Amino acid sequence: MSRKIKVFVVEDDDWFGRLINHSISLNPNCEAHRFGSAQELYSQLKEETPDIITLDYRLPDAKGAEVLEKVKGQYPETEVIIISEQQDIATAMELLHNGAYDYIVKDDNLKDRLLLNLNRLEKQLSLQNRIKDLEQELSTKKEHNFVGESDALKPIKKLVEKAAQSNITVTISGETGTGKEVIAQYIHQHSKVADKPMIAVNMAAIPENLLESELFGYEKGAFTGADKAKPGKFEEANGGTLFLDEVAELPLHLQSKLLRVLQERKLTRLGSNKEISFDCRIITATHKDLQKEVQEKRFREDLFFRLFGIQINLPPLRDRGEDIILLSEFFVLKASKQNGLPAKPLAREAKKKLKSYQWPGNIRELKAVMELALVLSNGEEIEAEDISLQNADLLQTQLQKEKSMRQYEIEIVQHYMKKYDDNTKKVAEVLSIGQTTVYRLLKEAEEKVA
Repeated sequence: MSRKIKVFVVEDDDWFGRLINHSISLNPNCEAHRFGSAQELYSQLKEETPDIITLDYRLPDAKGAEVLEKVKGQYPETEVIIISEQQDIATAMELLHNGAYDYIVKDDNLKDRLLLNLNRLEKQLSLQNRIKDLEQELSTKKEHNFVGESDALKPIKKLVEKAAQSNITVTISGETGTGKEVIAQYIHQHSKVADKPMIAVNMAAIPENLLESELFGYEKGAFTGADKAKPGKFEEANGGTLFLDEVAELPLHLQSKLLRVLQERKLTRLGSNKEISFDCRIITATHKDLQKEVQEKRFREDLFFRLFGIQINLPPLRDRGEDIILLSEFFVLKASKQNGLPAKPLAREAKKKLKSYQWPGNIRELKAVMELALVLSNGEEIEAEDISLQNADLLQTQLQKEKSMRQYEIEIVQHYMKKYDDNTKKVAEVLSIGQTTVYRLLKEAEEKVA
């Protein structure tokens, strides 16, 4: 963390107070401030809010339960660790239910238990701060391609901003999965025509015999099945942006027609002689080297120069090493919100695994990997074994299976809750699962409805 974790120690016993302060000092990222009574604590809380409070359960001027209620009511983000002279399970359960982070007994394990809690809370607070930083960054830069500070990304950001401010043609190149369409969307959304449509056409996804009619439209009766006239993508994008994805896949005979249309800013629908004027911004994308395609006579040189405006070459993820962890955390955050799961930090070994991989599927693969890792994770952190490095398509299939299984579990629990009149203990016994698991699945169901 960039700043130290502030811990308020509320303890009237001098010996225990010094012991707790010493225990906290063993964590270099924590700083302790001691108070001998509830009133001293309340006075200081008016000046500053700590991250953590260790609270003696029996103070000379207040009971721990009262202080806990007041602190959590006014400062809900502050975590409170109760420290008591004796073990009382009923009291401990009540305090935990009312918001205490943990209940520790003043015995030989006090120091170890306290350090364990501090280490856990340090990770939790670090993740919360990281999430806040990401959310702040995303409030102005909402797409994942702009999450990152690597040297490889900095010139790209500048180019994209310039492209958004002009109306010049843009060509975006980069390997599959680097986020070319997302960049195109960003440029459109931050341009002068953001209120107009952006129409995307993937040349590789449309059969060759349908490409011409998709791009330029057709009149009724132009071919078998043309029961009514249909405008093409150029007309649909009029006033806005036309995104021609995988433009290198356009057949040569259509390249010449595209060139003419771009030069004249007029088109003719199939089955018609009438020229239709249009005005839209052109953004193209390709995973191929267009200059090489020109040299090998697969792409027209005159069309290449016609499209030659701002050139944005997106780096592969393997060249954005500093951004891999930042992007991973971003996708965990995004997946946690989409799936109603708590966001989790990445364990050290998980980070090593992510950094050492070459990411042939780039950002698209990383997104699938991290969403699945969050779903599979059972611990407080995402561990290395939660990260499955496979083909992105296989990961999506596996993720869908995991989601389906989770939905099935939720439905089973809901069924038995109805059967046993919302008796969670009985449902847990019948299904041979923990009562906590029942609560968690019911909470997930509520969040999905919300």
